Amino acid sequence: MKTLITAFALALSLTVASVAPASANPITRPTRPANVASYQSGVYTTAEGKVQIGLDKQSGGKVTIRLVNSQGQEVYQEQVGKRQQQVRRRLDVSRLPDGSYTLLISNGVETTSHALTIATAQPTESTRRIAMN
Repeated sequence: MKTLITAFALALSLTVASVAPASANPITRPTRPANVASYQSGVYTTAEGKVQIGLDKQSGGKVTIRLVNSQGQEVYQEQVGKRQQQVRRRLDVSRLPDGSYTLLISNGVETTSHALTIATAQPTESTRRIAMN
C-alpha cells in the first residue's frame, strides 16, 4: 500500500510540474495591426498573352500590386485603396522585353509573389520538302 501511495504522489507531482510551466507562458498568435487587410489573390495568363489578376481583400487596409523585372526595377505599380474590396486587372505585357519578372502583392505584412517569364517564340523552319521530277 505504501508503494502505491508513493507512486501516486510521484505521478501527481510530475503532472503538476509539467503543467505549471505551460500555463505560465500561454501560446498566443501574433496580432495583426488594425490597418492591415487580409487578401486572397489569383494570377493567370490569358490566351492573348496578358496577365489577369484577381484580388479580394477586406476593407480597412491597403494592398499594393507590383511587377518587377529580374534587376528589381518596377515595371508596374498599383495601390488598392482601403475601401476597395475586389479588384480585377488585365496587364498587357506584350511590349515588355523577354525575361523573368515577379508579380508581388503585399499588404505591408504579408507578400505573395508569382513568377512570370516572357519569351518570344522563335519561328522554326519546316523540315519537310516536297520535290517534283
